[in-house]
Amino acid sequence: MTGQVRTVDGRVAGRRGQETRQKLLDCLREMLGSSPYRDVKVIDVARKAGTSPATFYQYFPDVEGAVLEIADSLAKESGSLKELVQGKSWAGKAGRATAEGLVDGFLTFWRRNEAILRVVDLGAAEGDKRFYRIRMRILNSVNNSLTESIKELQSKGRVGKEVNPAAMAGALVVMLAGVAGHQKGFQPWGVKQAQLKPTLTQLVHLGVTGRKPAA
Repeated sequence: MTGQVRTVDGRVAGRRGQETRQKLLDCLREMLGSSPYRDVKVIDVARKAGTSPATFYQYFPDVEGAVLEIADSLAKESGSLKELVQGKSWAGKAGRATAEGLVDGFLTFWRRNEAILRVVDLGAAEGDKRFYRIRMRILNSVNNSLTESIKELQSKGRVGKEVNPAAMAGALVVMLAGVAGHQKGFQPWGVKQAQLKPTLTQLVHLGVTGRKPAA
């Protein structure tokens, strides 16, 4: 662990305190994977972590405060998503590989963090600016890089001037987020997980370049 971790009253937590705090966050994250967010109570998190509600309140004001801590860490982690696009080629077979890499990396990130992202989406949809800002930080990790990619293609005459790079990038990122958050929901429609990726790859490549990906 790096940096100072403080309790709610401002004291710097020692090594054991930091470990306890992290255990509480880990237990909360695990519980969010199997229980509705609003059903998770402080006493249940504390019990699962082998400690007391009083200890929980030393580090977090409530469950929502702890969830925001997890979400903030996730937003920092999402910065790596820009590497899926930044500096990548969109020409020929390399362009197809870029689109595939973006789709695969985005879906994997969402699937791995599904429980907390579901809470972030809920909070943002309800108008909570804290969750909204976190959601935008996560999406911007890809959105900003895609925007720059489209601008670069325009500068080389490979994408028409009628395309608004920010609008196209934003539409693609929201599409990816929507599909990523609905991955399990495709099964009742007879759509297998493996069928999603090539479809999204084609849509992303078309959106960025205006062309179908190379075979």
